[in-house]
Amino acid sequence: MNWTQIEGKWDQFKGRVRSQWGKLTDDDLTNLGGKKDELVGKIVERYGVAKDDAEAQIDDWIRNIKPEKSDQDAWR
Repeated sequence: MNWTQIEGKWDQFKGRVRSQWGKLTDDDLTNLGGKKDELVGKIVERYGVAKDDAEAQIDDWIRNIKPEKSDQDAWR
């Protein structure tokens, strides 16, 4: 999976992002609109981590994310 796929289905992924980074609000996620660089900024802001660390967290999350059963064909 890549970020373009996540961005394209952002409304479906907001819950998963919120589960991973619980300090992000629903408003944060709505305003991000799926933009990875803005998510990085919000993680830096809310968690007080360095930008590189936030990017690494997102990259790890993407690598480990599994498509939901209803989305499996969309990722092929």
